Amino acid sequence: MYENSSSLRWRPLAVEDAKAAADLLNAMETVDRIGDYYSEEDTLQELVDPYAELERGSLAAFDGDVMVGYMKANYQPDADEVHQVYLDGGVHPAYRRRGIGAALLKAGVTAAKELHDRYHPTLKLVVDAKRGEHIAGVAELFRAQGFAPARYLQHLEHPLGDAVPDPAIPDGLRIEAWSEQNDEEFRAVRNESFQDHWGTAPMPVDSWKSNVTNQAFQPEVSFLLRDVTTGTPVGMLVTKCWEADTVATGIRDANFFLMRTLREHRSRGEARALVAHALRAAADQDYGRASVRVDSAGAAGAVAVYEEAGFTSKLRLVRWARDV
Repeated sequence: MYENSSSLRWRPLAVEDAKAAADLLNAMETVDRIGDYYSEEDTLQELVDPYAELERGSLAAFDGDVMVGYMKANYQPDADEVHQVYLDGGVHPAYRRRGIGAALLKAGVTAAKELHDRYHPTLKLVVDAKRGEHIAGVAELFRAQGFAPARYLQHLEHPLGDAVPDPAIPDGLRIEAWSEQNDEEFRAVRNESFQDHWGTAPMPVDSWKSNVTNQAFQPEVSFLLRDVTTGTPVGMLVTKCWEADTVATGIRDANFFLMRTLREHRSRGEARALVAHALRAAADQDYGRASVRVDSAGAAGAVAVYEEAGFTSKLRLVRWARDV
Protein backbone atom coordinates (compact mmCIF):
# COMPACT_ATOMS: atom_id res chain seq x y z
CA MET A 1 0.00 0.00 0.00
CA TYR A 2 2.96 2.31 0.61
CA GLU A 3 6.67 1.94 1.18
CA ASN A 4 6.45 0.99 4.87
CA SER A 5 3.02 -0.67 4.84
CA SER A 6 4.29 -3.74 6.68
CA SER A 7 4.90 -1.64 9.81
CA LEU A 8 1.33 -0.36 10.00
CA ARG A 9 -2.03 -1.96 10.69
CA TRP A 10 -4.91 -0.97 8.40
CA ARG A 11 -8.62 -1.40 9.13
CA PRO A 12 -11.93 0.47 8.94
CA LEU A 13 -12.73 3.01 11.63
CA ALA A 14 -14.92 2.04 14.58
CA VAL A 15 -16.78 4.11 17.16
CA GLU A 16 -14.20 2.94 19.71
CA ASP A 17 -11.59 4.97 17.80
CA ALA A 18 -13.00 8.33 18.90
CA LYS A 19 -10.12 9.22 21.23
CA ALA A 20 -7.43 8.01 18.81
CA ALA A 21 -9.01 10.07 16.03
CA ALA A 22 -9.17 13.17 18.25
CA ASP A 23 -5.50 12.73 19.17
CA LEU A 24 -4.59 12.46 15.49
CA LEU A 25 -6.59 15.54 14.48
CA ASN A 26 -5.09 17.60 17.31
CA ALA A 27 -1.58 16.53 16.27
CA MET A 28 -2.42 17.67 12.73
CA GLU A 29 -3.66 21.02 14.05
CA THR A 30 -0.30 21.78 15.71
CA VAL A 31 1.22 21.95 12.21
CA ASP A 32 -1.68 22.77 9.89
CA ARG A 33 -3.12 25.64 11.98
CA ILE A 34 -6.63 25.79 10.58
CA GLY A 35 -8.27 26.46 13.96
CA ASP A 36 -9.87 23.04 14.51
CA TYR A 37 -9.36 21.19 17.79
CA TYR A 38 -11.23 18.06 18.80
CA SER A 39 -12.42 16.27 21.91
CA GLU A 40 -13.28 12.59 22.03
CA GLU A 41 -16.95 13.60 22.07
CA ASP A 42 -16.48 15.63 18.89
CA THR A 43 -14.94 12.77 16.91
CA LEU A 44 -17.46 10.28 18.30
CA GLN A 45 -20.23 12.49 16.92
CA GLU A 46 -18.63 12.27 13.48
CA LEU A 47 -18.15 8.51 13.71
CA VAL A 48 -21.84 7.91 14.50
CA ASP A 49 -23.04 10.14 11.66
CA PRO A 50 -25.97 8.29 10.06
CA TYR A 51 -24.48 8.76 6.60
CA ALA A 52 -20.97 7.53 7.34
CA GLU A 53 -20.86 3.74 6.91
CA LEU A 54 -17.58 2.97 8.63
CA GLU A 55 -17.16 -0.62 7.50
CA ARG A 56 -17.72 0.25 3.86
CA GLY A 57 -16.59 3.88 3.78
CA SER A 58 -13.54 4.34 6.01
CA LEU A 59 -9.94 3.25 6.49
CA ALA A 60 -7.44 3.99 9.25
CA ALA A 61 -3.72 3.30 9.66
CA PHE A 62 -2.24 2.47 13.06
CA ASP A 63 1.33 2.32 14.32
CA GLY A 64 0.82 0.16 17.38
CA ASP A 65 -2.09 1.77 19.22
CA VAL A 66 -1.55 5.21 17.64
CA MET A 67 -3.76 6.24 14.73
CA VAL A 68 -1.45 7.87 12.18
CA GLY A 69 -3.96 8.48 9.40
CA TYR A 70 -7.54 7.89 8.36
CA MET A 71 -10.15 8.63 5.74
CA LYS A 72 -13.94 8.63 6.09
CA ALA A 73 -16.47 9.00 3.28
CA ASN A 74 -19.91 10.54 3.88
CA TYR A 75 -22.60 10.05 1.27
CA GLN A 76 -25.71 12.17 0.67
CA PRO A 77 -29.03 10.54 1.53
CA ASP A 78 -30.82 12.71 -1.06
CA ALA A 79 -29.32 13.95 -4.30
CA ASP A 80 -30.55 15.37 -7.59
CA GLU A 81 -28.47 14.91 -10.76
CA VAL A 82 -25.17 14.99 -8.83
CA HIS A 83 -24.25 12.86 -5.82
CA GLN A 84 -21.42 14.44 -3.83
CA VAL A 85 -19.43 12.22 -1.46
CA TYR A 86 -17.33 14.11 1.07
CA LEU A 87 -13.97 12.72 2.24
CA ASP A 88 -12.58 13.62 5.64
CA GLY A 89 -9.37 12.65 7.43
CA GLY A 90 -5.65 13.26 7.29
CA VAL A 91 -2.18 12.04 8.23
CA HIS A 92 -0.14 12.65 11.38
CA PRO A 93 2.63 15.21 10.66
CA ALA A 94 5.34 12.76 11.75
CA TYR A 95 4.14 10.20 9.16
CA ARG A 96 3.74 12.42 6.11
CA ARG A 97 5.65 12.06 2.86
CA ARG A 98 5.56 8.25 3.15
CA GLY A 99 2.65 7.53 0.81
CA ILE A 100 0.03 7.12 3.54
CA GLY A 101 -2.00 10.10 2.36
CA ALA A 102 -2.00 8.83 -1.23
CA ALA A 103 -3.13 5.38 -0.07
CA LEU A 104 -5.93 6.86 2.01
CA LEU A 105 -7.11 9.20 -0.73
CA LYS A 106 -7.15 6.37 -3.25
CA ALA A 107 -9.11 4.24 -0.79
CA GLY A 108 -11.49 7.17 -0.28
CA VAL A 109 -12.28 7.39 -3.99
CA THR A 110 -12.90 3.63 -4.06
CA ALA A 111 -15.20 3.89 -1.04
CA ALA A 112 -17.05 6.82 -2.61
CA LYS A 113 -17.70 4.72 -5.73
CA GLU A 114 -19.03 1.86 -3.63
CA LEU A 115 -21.35 4.11 -1.64
CA HIS A 116 -22.47 5.83 -4.82
CA ASP A 117 -23.26 2.55 -6.56
CA ARG A 118 -25.22 1.47 -3.52
CA TYR A 119 -27.36 4.60 -3.03
CA HIS A 120 -27.36 6.76 -6.19
CA PRO A 121 -26.10 4.64 -9.10
CA THR A 122 -27.97 6.61 -11.79
CA LEU A 123 -26.50 10.00 -10.83
CA LYS A 124 -23.19 11.66 -11.56
CA LEU A 125 -20.62 11.16 -8.78
CA VAL A 126 -18.34 13.92 -7.48
CA VAL A 127 -15.84 13.20 -4.72
CA ASP A 128 -15.09 16.23 -2.56
CA ALA A 129 -12.58 17.08 0.20
CA LYS A 130 -11.69 20.30 2.02
CA ARG A 131 -8.15 21.27 3.04
CA GLY A 132 -6.25 24.38 4.10
CA GLU A 133 -4.65 26.06 1.09
CA HIS A 134 -1.41 26.65 3.02
CA ILE A 135 -0.78 23.03 4.08
CA ALA A 136 2.40 21.72 2.48
CA GLY A 137 1.98 18.86 0.01
CA VAL A 138 -1.81 18.99 -0.18
CA ALA A 139 -2.06 20.37 -3.71
CA GLU A 140 0.42 17.80 -5.06
CA LEU A 141 -1.42 14.96 -3.30
CA PHE A 142 -4.85 15.84 -4.64
CA ARG A 143 -3.72 16.71 -8.15
CA ALA A 144 -1.90 13.38 -8.40
CA GLN A 145 -5.19 11.62 -7.64
CA GLY A 146 -7.12 13.53 -10.31
CA PHE A 147 -8.65 16.23 -8.08
CA ALA A 148 -8.84 19.92 -8.96
CA PRO A 149 -9.84 23.02 -6.97
CA ALA A 150 -13.61 23.49 -7.26
CA ARG A 151 -14.37 26.19 -4.66
CA TYR A 152 -12.63 28.23 -1.99
CA LEU A 153 -13.75 28.88 1.56
CA GLN A 154 -12.75 31.97 3.52
CA HIS A 155 -12.27 31.59 7.28
CA LEU A 156 -13.17 34.96 8.84
CA GLU A 157 -13.02 36.15 12.45
CA HIS A 158 -14.43 39.03 14.48
CA PRO A 159 -13.15 39.99 17.96
CA LEU A 160 -16.02 40.64 20.34
CA GLY A 161 -16.43 43.30 23.01
CA ASP A 162 -18.21 46.52 23.83
CA ALA A 163 -17.54 47.86 20.32
CA VAL A 164 -20.17 45.56 18.80
CA PRO A 165 -23.12 47.83 17.90
CA ASP A 166 -26.75 47.08 18.63
CA PRO A 167 -28.44 45.48 15.61
CA ALA A 168 -31.06 47.14 13.44
CA ILE A 169 -33.91 44.85 12.37
CA PRO A 170 -35.60 45.75 9.04
CA ASP A 171 -39.26 46.76 9.23
CA GLY A 172 -41.68 43.88 8.89
CA LEU A 173 -39.27 41.32 10.29
CA ARG A 174 -38.61 39.95 13.76
CA ILE A 175 -35.85 37.80 15.20
CA GLU A 176 -36.57 34.98 17.61
CA ALA A 177 -34.28 32.60 19.45
CA TRP A 178 -34.05 28.90 18.63
CA SER A 179 -36.44 26.61 20.46
CA GLU A 180 -37.68 23.06 20.18
CA GLN A 181 -40.85 24.51 18.67
CA ASN A 182 -39.16 26.33 15.76
CA ASP A 183 -36.28 23.89 15.17
CA GLU A 184 -38.00 22.36 12.15
CA GLU A 185 -38.36 25.84 10.63
CA PHE A 186 -34.59 26.31 10.94
CA ARG A 187 -34.05 23.10 8.98
CA ALA A 188 -36.66 24.08 6.38
CA VAL A 189 -34.93 27.42 5.75
CA ARG A 190 -31.61 25.65 5.44
CA ASN A 191 -32.90 23.15 2.90
CA GLU A 192 -34.84 25.65 0.78
CA SER A 193 -32.07 28.25 0.74
CA PHE A 194 -29.39 25.75 -0.23
CA GLN A 195 -31.19 24.69 -3.40
CA ASP A 196 -29.01 27.15 -5.34
CA HIS A 197 -25.78 26.25 -3.54
CA TRP A 198 -23.06 24.13 -5.13
CA GLY A 199 -22.75 20.55 -3.93
CA THR A 200 -25.46 20.76 -1.28
CA ALA A 201 -28.40 18.39 -0.86
CA PRO A 202 -31.42 18.50 1.46
CA MET A 203 -30.60 17.58 5.06
CA PRO A 204 -32.98 15.05 6.64
CA VAL A 205 -33.93 15.17 10.31
CA ASP A 206 -31.41 12.58 11.49
CA SER A 207 -28.55 14.37 9.74
CA TRP A 208 -29.73 17.72 11.15
CA LYS A 209 -29.64 16.35 14.69
CA SER A 210 -26.28 14.64 14.18
CA ASN A 211 -24.46 17.46 12.38
CA VAL A 212 -26.17 20.68 13.47
CA THR A 213 -28.01 20.50 16.81
CA ASN A 214 -25.35 18.28 18.38
CA GLN A 215 -23.08 18.72 21.40
CA ALA A 216 -21.48 21.91 20.01
CA PHE A 217 -24.77 23.65 19.20
CA GLN A 218 -25.35 26.97 21.01
CA PRO A 219 -29.13 27.63 21.10
CA GLU A 220 -28.74 30.94 22.93
CA VAL A 221 -26.84 32.39 19.93
CA SER A 222 -28.98 30.80 17.20
CA PHE A 223 -31.80 32.83 15.66
CA LEU A 224 -34.70 32.62 13.23
CA LEU A 225 -35.80 35.61 11.12
CA ARG A 226 -39.56 35.76 10.50
CA ASP A 227 -41.78 37.85 8.25
CA VAL A 228 -44.25 39.50 10.65
CA THR A 229 -47.09 39.80 8.14
CA THR A 230 -47.10 36.23 6.83
CA GLY A 231 -45.46 34.46 9.77
CA THR A 232 -43.06 32.82 7.30
CA PRO A 233 -39.48 32.07 8.42
CA VAL A 234 -37.15 33.75 5.91
CA GLY A 235 -33.69 33.33 7.43
CA MET A 236 -31.75 31.61 10.17
CA LEU A 237 -28.34 31.58 11.85
CA VAL A 238 -26.98 28.61 13.81
CA THR A 239 -24.02 29.03 16.17
CA LYS A 240 -21.67 26.38 17.49
CA CYS A 241 -18.87 26.44 20.05
CA TRP A 242 -16.40 23.59 20.54
CA GLU A 243 -15.05 23.12 24.05
CA ALA A 244 -11.81 21.68 22.67
CA ASP A 245 -11.15 24.97 20.84
CA THR A 246 -11.77 26.94 24.03
CA VAL A 247 -9.40 24.75 26.05
CA ALA A 248 -6.65 24.94 23.41
CA THR A 249 -6.86 28.67 22.65
CA GLY A 250 -8.33 30.22 25.79
CA ILE A 251 -10.90 31.95 23.57
CA ARG A 252 -14.59 31.13 23.61
CA ASP A 253 -15.47 31.25 19.93
CA ALA A 254 -19.00 31.67 18.56
CA ASN A 255 -18.82 29.93 15.21
CA PHE A 256 -21.62 30.99 12.87
CA PHE A 257 -21.95 27.48 11.50
CA LEU A 258 -24.96 28.14 9.25
CA MET A 259 -26.45 31.42 8.09
CA ARG A 260 -28.99 31.41 5.28
CA THR A 261 -31.82 33.55 3.95
CA LEU A 262 -34.39 32.56 1.36
CA ARG A 263 -33.66 33.77 -2.17
CA GLU A 264 -36.74 36.01 -2.32
CA HIS A 265 -35.76 37.67 0.98
CA ARG A 266 -32.24 38.88 0.23
CA SER A 267 -32.88 42.53 -0.51
CA ARG A 268 -33.80 44.21 2.78
CA GLY A 269 -30.68 43.54 4.82
CA GLU A 270 -31.96 40.25 6.26
CA ALA A 271 -28.54 38.58 6.42
CA ARG A 272 -26.92 41.69 7.89
CA ALA A 273 -29.61 41.82 10.58
CA LEU A 274 -29.05 38.18 11.54
CA VAL A 275 -25.28 38.57 11.72
CA ALA A 276 -25.47 41.81 13.73
CA HIS A 277 -27.99 40.32 16.16
CA ALA A 278 -25.86 37.20 16.68
CA LEU A 279 -22.71 39.28 17.21
CA ARG A 280 -24.43 41.35 19.87
CA ALA A 281 -25.82 38.25 21.57
CA ALA A 282 -22.42 36.51 21.54
CA ALA A 283 -20.69 39.58 22.98
CA ASP A 284 -23.34 39.87 25.71
CA GLN A 285 -22.79 36.23 26.64
CA ASP A 286 -19.01 36.60 27.03
CA TYR A 287 -17.83 34.94 23.84
CA GLY A 288 -14.43 36.34 22.99
CA ARG A 289 -14.64 35.95 19.22
CA ALA A 290 -17.00 35.10 16.38
CA SER A 291 -15.88 33.08 13.37
CA VAL A 292 -17.35 31.78 10.14
CA ARG A 293 -16.34 29.85 7.02
CA VAL A 294 -17.90 31.14 3.84
CA ASP A 295 -17.90 29.94 0.25
CA SER A 296 -16.06 32.65 -1.67
CA ALA A 297 -18.28 32.13 -4.70
CA GLY A 298 -21.56 31.82 -2.83
CA ALA A 299 -24.50 33.28 -4.72
CA ALA A 300 -25.79 35.21 -1.71
CA GLY A 301 -22.65 37.38 -1.35
CA ALA A 302 -22.05 36.22 2.23
CA VAL A 303 -18.37 37.20 2.33
CA ALA A 304 -19.30 40.86 1.81
CA VAL A 305 -21.99 40.63 4.49
CA TYR A 306 -19.46 39.42 7.05
CA GLU A 307 -16.76 41.87 6.03
CA GLU A 308 -19.21 44.76 6.39
CA ALA A 309 -19.98 43.48 9.90
CA GLY A 310 -16.29 43.70 10.85
CA PHE A 311 -15.01 40.19 10.10
CA THR A 312 -11.56 39.81 8.55
CA SER A 313 -10.19 36.85 6.58
CA LYS A 314 -7.57 34.74 8.36
CA LEU A 315 -7.05 31.82 5.97
CA ARG A 316 -8.47 30.12 2.91
CA LEU A 317 -9.47 26.52 2.41
CA VAL A 318 -9.79 24.66 -0.89
CA ARG A 319 -12.65 22.37 -1.87
CA TRP A 320 -10.94 19.74 -3.99
CA ALA A 321 -13.26 17.77 -6.27
CA ARG A 322 -13.02 14.90 -8.72
CA ASP A 323 -15.65 13.68 -11.16
CA VAL A 324 -15.74 9.89 -11.10
